[in-house]
Amino acid sequence: MLSDANASQDTVAAVGISGMVPTLICLDQEGVPLRPSIQQNDARAFREIEKLRQTLADQNVLERTGSDITQQSIGPKVLWLHRHEPEVVENTAAICGSYDFIVRRMVGGGRSTEANWALESGLYDLVDERWAEDICAACNTDLSWLGEVSQPSEVVGEVADPDSGLALGTPVIAGSADHVASAFSAGLVEEGDLLVKLGGAGDILFTSADPVVDKRLFLDYHPMPGKYLPNGRMAASGSVIRWFQEELACDTSLEELDREAEEAGVGAGGIVALPYFLGEKTPINDPQARGMFVGLHLGHRRGHLFRAILESIAFGFAHHVEILWELGLEPRRVRVTNGGSRSRVWKQIVADVLGLPLEPIYQHPGSSLGAAFAAGMGIGVFEKWDEIERFVRVEERIEPNEENNLRYRDLYQVYRSLYPALKEQQHVLATFSAPKEVP
Repeated sequence: MLSDANASQDTVAAVGISGMVPTLICLDQEGVPLRPSIQQNDARAFREIEKLRQTLADQNVLERTGSDITQQSIGPKVLWLHRHEPEVVENTAAICGSYDFIVRRMVGGGRSTEANWALESGLYDLVDERWAEDICAACNTDLSWLGEVSQPSEVVGEVADPDSGLALGTPVIAGSADHVASAFSAGLVEEGDLLVKLGGAGDILFTSADPVVDKRLFLDYHPMPGKYLPNGRMAASGSVIRWFQEELACDTSLEELDREAEEAGVGAGGIVALPYFLGEKTPINDPQARGMFVGLHLGHRRGHLFRAILESIAFGFAHHVEILWELGLEPRRVRVTNGGSRSRVWKQIVADVLGLPLEPIYQHPGSSLGAAFAAGMGIGVFEKWDEIERFVRVEERIEPNEENNLRYRDLYQVYRSLYPALKEQQHVLATFSAPKEVP
């Protein structure tokens, strides 16, 4: 069905689709899902992650695929299915991502797999540009399950579903990873452009002319040919705020919590938090990491705890920026999007922690604009990728406070010291919350 009341069959020239990546969907011979999808932040397969890291220790997985084996990877999830849901594996004829599934349904079949799902799956050889047979074998992933890799703006078929609300024969492109399309639609087109996404998860993406491979980062293709998006993804960001609001603040409004956080002041009265409430992806890649508040005393109030959460997520972004600097990558223009960017307090905290000015994007439409623009490129509506700037409106910059930045540098060092100091204890605590496993 068409979701825009102003759209009609006659006004849709092509279809671009985006979705979370790398979601795992198992399909039977008829293309019907065999179970609910497994999302990218699912950390159940931590045992399989360790097994694969040992099995593939000599296979240069990081250099070949662009990413380490983590809870993001598809391989460990497939192994988990072999162990826990063998009947699903027995009936699997194909695996794909969320937007790949929609594309296939829309065009009436096919095997289209967008390049960034392939790359983020950990099963695709970045250098040889093909599925890595040895890695797939180690993951018990049948090569016949994997599709034909296409670029985001590549036309892979035509609308064949009469119930879609679209004219039959309308071109359909391969699609886009949501965070990639969202970054592009925020105007990340030049080398050095950086995006901070204050969403349910915390994404940070950097525009680079070369593939940057580091075990502390993920790597994606930029929609613009010849460019890349080394990036980080914190498993929990806005989701921690929602948890706090619902469970500890009796659904107090975010505006009130922001006011209390502002009153708490820089450093949250001496509390430093770790935001690893869903384990953590980059840069520590530890699904058994756990969230923590350190430094509590009886003088602390709710606003101190809430500010500590906001600061901890900003520290997580700072950890990624520190890695970029180590790799010789200099952020030149920093933009900020998603729901958290509506919070003046949180934006200021991020600017102060990073020591960089932020450019909020006005009414950022997210990945939908990026996917639509890629569709336009695919059928020739647009000639150049940088024409995306026509659709991007930047709000007033958030300038960092130098005094606050200096204070945050000390607190950041405390933040960085906590995880390695408490890693063993976190892993012990994780066993109490993990579901019981069959030996």
